Amino acid sequence: MVDPGAGTGAGAETETGAGGRAAAGTGAWDDGLIARRAGERGGGSGDRAGSGAWAPGADGADAHEPDTLPPLGGSYGGPLRTRLDALHELVGLSRTRVDSEALAEAGRVLDEAAARQRLSSRHTVIAIAGATGSGKSTLFNAFAGVPVSETGLRRPTTSAPIALSWSEGAAGLLDRLAVPGRLRRRPLAGGAAHTELQGLVLIDLPDHDSAVTAHRDQVDRVLGLVDAVIWVVDPEKYADAALHERYLRPLAGHAEVTFVVLNQIDRLGTEAADLVLDDLRRLLDEDGVALGEHGEPGATVLAVSALTGDGVPELREMVGRFVQERTAPERRLAADVDAAAARLRPAYLADGRPGLDERARDAFTDRLAVAVGAQAAGEAAERVWRRGAIRACGTPWLRLYRWYERMRAHGSTDPHLASPVEDELTARQRVEQAVRIVADEASRGLPAPWAQAVREAAERGAEGLPEALDELTVSIGDPAARPPRPAWWPAAVLAQAVMTLLQIFGALWLVGQIVGVVEPGLLPPVLVMLGGIIGGPLVEWACEGAVKGPARRYGQEAERRLREAAAACGRARVLDPVAAELMRYREVREQYATVTGTRPGTRIVGGTRAGTTRLGATRAEVRVR
Repeated sequence: MVDPGAGTGAGAETETGAGGRAAAGTGAWDDGLIARRAGERGGGSGDRAGSGAWAPGADGADAHEPDTLPPLGGSYGGPLRTRLDALHELVGLSRTRVDSEALAEAGRVLDEAAARQRLSSRHTVIAIAGATGSGKSTLFNAFAGVPVSETGLRRPTTSAPIALSWSEGAAGLLDRLAVPGRLRRRPLAGGAAHTELQGLVLIDLPDHDSAVTAHRDQVDRVLGLVDAVIWVVDPEKYADAALHERYLRPLAGHAEVTFVVLNQIDRLGTEAADLVLDDLRRLLDEDGVALGEHGEPGATVLAVSALTGDGVPELREMVGRFVQERTAPERRLAADVDAAAARLRPAYLADGRPGLDERARDAFTDRLAVAVGAQAAGEAAERVWRRGAIRACGTPWLRLYRWYERMRAHGSTDPHLASPVEDELTARQRVEQAVRIVADEASRGLPAPWAQAVREAAERGAEGLPEALDELTVSIGDPAARPPRPAWWPAAVLAQAVMTLLQIFGALWLVGQIVGVVEPGLLPPVLVMLGGIIGGPLVEWACEGAVKGPARRYGQEAERRLREAAAACGRARVLDPVAAELMRYREVREQYATVTGTRPGTRIVGGTRAGTTRLGATRAEVRVR
C-alpha cells in the first residue's frame, strides 16, 4: 500500500497537462506494486475539459417540475420494508438495554431511509469520488459529454460537489446533498440525448485525500447520502492506503452499488493495464469487496481513459443499465441495514443457549428452601410429632425419667448440650448467593447488555427478599409448635393407663399378702404385675412404630408448605423479572434475525475482512435460535 500522506503529492506530480506532457519527473512509479513493472508512457490524462456547453440550474428551480420518469416499483416494499420495520422495533425495544452509541448507526439508517423515501424515487444519485490527480473531474466531463467540472493542474481543483442531472425533479435530492444552486448543471450537448441516462444525478466530489479538511468532510457527508459511488483510481495510487482503509474496506458491504474505475490507462500498455487491473481486483478482494463477475452481484471494475475516451462508452452503458433498473436506493439502503446489523451483532448475539432451564429453577428453589430452613423445619416438626406421641403413649416411669433428664440438661452449662442457633446474617447470605447464582445461570450466553439487564433485574428482586421470606415464615407459623393429635392416641393412653394400674394392683396385692390382709398366693399378683410391667413398654413400642409414618408425612408436609411458599416468593421477586428480561431478549433476537434477513434457527457464516457484510454474499457469522 502507498502511504496515504504521500498520495496528494504523487497525484500532483503525475497528472499530465492539456498538451499531453507527463508532469512526473521520475522514470517509474514508486508504489511498490505491479504498476512499477510497467514502463513509463506519455499521453495526457489530466482533467482537461471536453467540448460542449452547459446551463446552470437556478436555485431550487426544478423543485416543482414534473417527474416524468417511471416510478420505482414497490418502493421500500417486500423484504426491505420488513427489515426496516424490524430495525425500528429493534431500536425501540433496546433503548433502555443497549448503549445509545451502538444504536446511533441504526437510528441514522432509519432516518436516512425515511428521508430518501420522501424524495424522488425516480432518480439515482451517483457520486464520482477519487484522490487528487486521479482524473475524476475529467471523467465527469467525459461521462457527461460536456465540460461541466473545472479541471487543471492546480490542486485541489474541485472544492465543492457539482451536480449534473439528466432529468427534472431532482431538486429535493440535491437539497439533501447540500449542493448549491449555482453548482447544479443540466447537459445541453450530448448528454440529454441519452435516454438510458434519464433519472441519473451525477455528483463530482472533492478529492477524498485533499489537504483541505473541509473537502474531506464534504466527501464523507455526501458518500453517506448517495445511492451509488464511482471510485476513480489511477495507476499510481490505486493501492493508496487512505482509499482502501478509510473507504473501500469499511464500505465493502456496499459492493452492489459500487463502481471502481481504473482511469488513465492511456499511460500504460495493454499488458501493463491488465496487470494493474488484476492487482486492483486482488486488493478489492482483500478488502472484502465482492466483485460482480460471472453474473454474481458485486462491484463493477473496469479500465477507462477519460482523456482519450477509451472505455467511457462501456462505463456509460453500464451506468445507464444500473440507473434504469431503479433499484439503487433500495440496494444502498439494504447495504446500510446490513452494516448497521453487523455493528449491532455483539449486542444481540452470543455463543451458547441463554435462559433458565428446569434444573436451574429447581436449584434456586432448593437454595431458598435451605435459606428459610424448610428441611430443618420439617425435621423438627417430625421430631416434635414423634416426641409428643411417645410422651402421650409412654409409661409413666419412662416419662418421669425423661423429665428428669430434660431438667438436668436445662440447668447444665455444658456448651455441647446447647442447640446451635443459625445466625440471621447466614440466612441472608444464602439468599443473596441463591440470587447471584440464578442470575449468572440466566445471563450465561447472553450478549453483554442483556446479561447486565438480567443481573440488574435479579438484583432488584433480591432487595427485601430475605425480609419477605422471614415474614412468610412467620405467617405460616411453626409447624412444630402444636402438632396434631391422631384419633388413636386416647386409646393408646388408656391402654398405657391400664398397664400402669395392673402394675399398681399387682404390687398392692403382694403387699397385702405380706401384711396378711390377703390370702397368700404369690403367682397371681406376680403375673398381674408382670403383665403391667411388660405390657407398658409393648404399648409404647407399638405406638412408636405406628407414629413413624404419620410423623414423617407431617414433617414432609411442613417442609413442602414452607418450600412452596419460599419458591413462590422467589419466583415473584426474582424468576419472573428475569424471565421477562429473557423474553424481551428473545423478542429482540427475533427482530435482529429479521433485520439480517435470516430466520430463527438458521446459521449464517462468512463475513468480510473489515467486519462488514456484503449484499448477495454471506453475512457475518451468527446463530439465531
